[in-house]
Amino acid sequence: MALSGMRGLSVFISDVRNCRNKEQERLRVDKELGNIRTRFKNEKGLTPYEKKKYVWKMLYIYMLGYDVDFGHMEAVSLISAPKYPEKQVGYIVTSCLLNENHDFLRLAINAVRNDIIGRNETFQCLALTLVGNIGGRDFAESLAPDVQKLLISSSCRPLVRKKAALCLLRLFRKNSDILNVDGWSDRMAQLLDERDLGVLTSSMSLFVALVSNNHEAYWSCLPKCVKVMERLARNQDVPQEYTYYGIPSPWLQVKTMRALQYFPTVEDPSIRRALFEVLQRILMGTDVVKNVNKNNASHAVLFEALALVMHLDSEKEMMSQCVALLGKFIAVREPNIRYLGLENMTRMLMVTDVHEIIKRHQAQIITSLKDPDISIRRRSLDLLYGMCDVSNAKDIVEELLQYLGTADFAMREELALKAAILAEKFAPDLSWYVDVILQLIDKAGDFVSDDIWFRVVQFVTNNEDLQPYAALKAREYLDKPAIHETMVKVSAYLLGEYSHLLARRPGCSPKEIFSIIHEKLPMVSTPTIPILLTTYAKILMHSQPPDPELQNQIWAVYSKYESCIDAEIQQRAVEYLALSRKGEALMDVLAEMPKFPERQSSLIKKAEDTEADTAELSAIKLRTQQQTSNALVLTDQRPANGTPQGSQLGMVMVPSTSNVDESAVDQQLTQSNGTLSVGDPQPPAQDHAATGDILGDLLSPLAIEGPPGVSPQSEHNNNVPSHENTLDALALAPVGDQESTVKPIGDIAERFHALCFKDSGVLYEDPYVQIGIKAEWRGHQGRMVLFLGNKNTAPLDSVKAVILPPSHLKLELSLVPEVIPPRAQVQCPLEVVNILPSRDVAVLDFSYKFGTNLVNNRLRLPAVLNKFFQPVQVSAEEFFPQWRSLPGPPLKLQEVVRGVRPMSLGEMANLFNSLKLMVCPGLDPNPCNLVASTTFYSENTRAMLCLIRIETDPADRTQLRMTVASGDPTLTFELKEFIKEHLVSIPTAGQSSAPVAQQPQATNPPIASSDPGALLAGLL
Repeated sequence: MALSGMRGLSVFISDVRNCRNKEQERLRVDKELGNIRTRFKNEKGLTPYEKKKYVWKMLYIYMLGYDVDFGHMEAVSLISAPKYPEKQVGYIVTSCLLNENHDFLRLAINAVRNDIIGRNETFQCLALTLVGNIGGRDFAESLAPDVQKLLISSSCRPLVRKKAALCLLRLFRKNSDILNVDGWSDRMAQLLDERDLGVLTSSMSLFVALVSNNHEAYWSCLPKCVKVMERLARNQDVPQEYTYYGIPSPWLQVKTMRALQYFPTVEDPSIRRALFEVLQRILMGTDVVKNVNKNNASHAVLFEALALVMHLDSEKEMMSQCVALLGKFIAVREPNIRYLGLENMTRMLMVTDVHEIIKRHQAQIITSLKDPDISIRRRSLDLLYGMCDVSNAKDIVEELLQYLGTADFAMREELALKAAILAEKFAPDLSWYVDVILQLIDKAGDFVSDDIWFRVVQFVTNNEDLQPYAALKAREYLDKPAIHETMVKVSAYLLGEYSHLLARRPGCSPKEIFSIIHEKLPMVSTPTIPILLTTYAKILMHSQPPDPELQNQIWAVYSKYESCIDAEIQQRAVEYLALSRKGEALMDVLAEMPKFPERQSSLIKKAEDTEADTAELSAIKLRTQQQTSNALVLTDQRPANGTPQGSQLGMVMVPSTSNVDESAVDQQLTQSNGTLSVGDPQPPAQDHAATGDILGDLLSPLAIEGPPGVSPQSEHNNNVPSHENTLDALALAPVGDQESTVKPIGDIAERFHALCFKDSGVLYEDPYVQIGIKAEWRGHQGRMVLFLGNKNTAPLDSVKAVILPPSHLKLELSLVPEVIPPRAQVQCPLEVVNILPSRDVAVLDFSYKFGTNLVNNRLRLPAVLNKFFQPVQVSAEEFFPQWRSLPGPPLKLQEVVRGVRPMSLGEMANLFNSLKLMVCPGLDPNPCNLVASTTFYSENTRAMLCLIRIETDPADRTQLRMTVASGDPTLTFELKEFIKEHLVSIPTAGQSSAPVAQQPQATNPPIASSDPGALLAGLL
């Protein structure tokens, strides 16, 4: 900007720069704004020079980051000035201070139009630049014809015409009706014959937008685009100023090839041959050089050419050449080039007849899987997943399993998921599949969903020859000193059903099987205990007539859990104990599970649907889908009618014996590690083979059409885990009730309390939307992924999610799309940093619009105190010196807690373990006392050891004395209150199973006399 002669503006800028701190700068700016406001009030006394000077000052203040909420009218009025200096200021300041929806901008339309239709080219350029930057629908309706005339005028200079092309592109994006398709196809063809590359580049940008909207009307422009490519490829008539590092106008080449990808195909043989010659020249002439700028330009042209080659589905020879070129790229040292090579080789997989060529580079791709750059590792994983087939499945899956042990936590979930899909899809035999899944659970149990071991259950149940092998492998894994809880589940299930087939093997008698499984009981969580209780009943059933010693051991376990606080465990213990005393009736009720009906795997079906879709998509359409939103969108794809084809490895429904209300059963909710999915309600008369997968899918999003309906209860399976009955922890931060016509499904408070103890689950659900959470915590940092799912066939509009953080947390939520497509799910990562100890919770202010319903909810997020605990086992040598070093308040606090829910010491230890407080047995000589320790992480305290001692009175379980100690007084107080809240607020079993209000109740169908449930009720 020319500031010569404006002494006042120069002095003001100098004063601002000389300010020593931000406060001085603010005072100087406020003083100047007050002066400008005073002068603008007496506008009649202002000369054009003074008005221009003050508007420049406003722009400078705005650029410093201060709000300028006045003077807009003065800036707009300068557009009508007759002289260039004032008019320039008016256009520049208006473009910076106003947006397309500002009311003052409408006042400038006539002045802008007068400059566009005038004869002064400088004024025309100023006006076109303004409209091209902030023009809206009002400008489109008023100025589009005049801009079109400038663009096609032969008397205008190229500078004006290229600005007119870009201005028209802006107006077309705001209102696509401004261009008549029939009349503009011929005009566009004439513009593509332009010799000036500046005008041609701008016109090509406009052409890309036109063909993306309707390519059928612009077939006559296709030969023109090919001629442009020929001209650039041969470097004919290309001025030196449009040559970038020896490459003729790379921007125009990229735009031209992108426009060609919107046409389905090239039918004319001569045009097709000319286009392939150009592409061949690009492929042959591109190589990696040392100059970074030239590399960037040449690779931009090359990768757009690759996308066009894939779109045209050209000859196999050219495809082979493309893959060979990409193979050179993935072997270079430069990580950016390797990344681009892997990404484009993944896109090449959608083209037929190139898989075998890509397999030649399998070793190099596997090497890239161990690259230090995580983005390269992800692209390598995607490429390995896409190129896998029957011939190389074993090698790729073994590599993935080997890499799983050293992979980053950020990749393990995706890695485990893809390994499971590949093993299922390309399994040469079921025994190999069982081996792979068991290895997967053993190496990455935290990242393996329950759906995967449900699949193993189906395979083993449906294949009698596989049952002894699977049971033997489960028995071998139980011999390991430390195994994951998921491995305990699947091993217990398999041995409960089929351990009698191993009775003749050493170490596999019923008593030995019971003993090795029972060793794992103290180390499992509450949801796993019902599975083990069922396994004990199965072992007892298979050992008829029973071994008295084994029977007494199992009865002792059942007697112990008859008074368990968890309703599911208590019910199973009572019922199994009663059944086991009925003798042979136990064999009728707990008979071996029947074969599951064959049906297609939901995982394989999802993979096949994705492959079928992408095979028909062009690269440009794929890129358009990827750019729709920053959040990942997964859409559900279903067959229109009929039954999906079955396969050898079919997913089946594994029923649950969860003691929950019928409305919860109707929702048919599945909560798995990393995936939250809801199955379709199934009408009674519908065939199971034609219905959606009741267990959900590791890859599938929500799949509910309309509000949830009522469905009959599913058949019970005695050995499948139920939903967790979570403790109702005290609310730490109350959220006001919101009045809304849309009522939530289930109890929001119960969902929040459940997520306080686990890292994945459903936070909120109503007839239109479901919000799930998957979290990972490490030290004082955490990452929560919000799964926002649209359950209906219409989109959700006006979606907003705002985090209201407490003072002790730093929260950063990624971009949330304003529209969630029908039956789709978006993932929005939320980064969490804990600054200091506090029991306050963050709040998610979530709102959306469905039809005429505007729904707003404030939901507490489970970023609570115990998420930043890391259990630590301390010995007596470590505990007592630390305990004595903290003499008293405020670092060591003691309180007598009354009103405690009566519980045994073992139940209290389980509660502490669920809160990530490690119980340290043997430290306190009094057997009625309990000692626990943990490490708390925050940004201020770093890693801080916390010690807890609980002294109970066996004569009065309703009170206890609690002592908490740590090196930070705030942490000591917050931890003491946190533990006290959980000791006082434990719900009864009746509370945990209370039905949710205002939910439809399913009508129980008549029970057949052969139904195991009816037989069970009769025996009890």
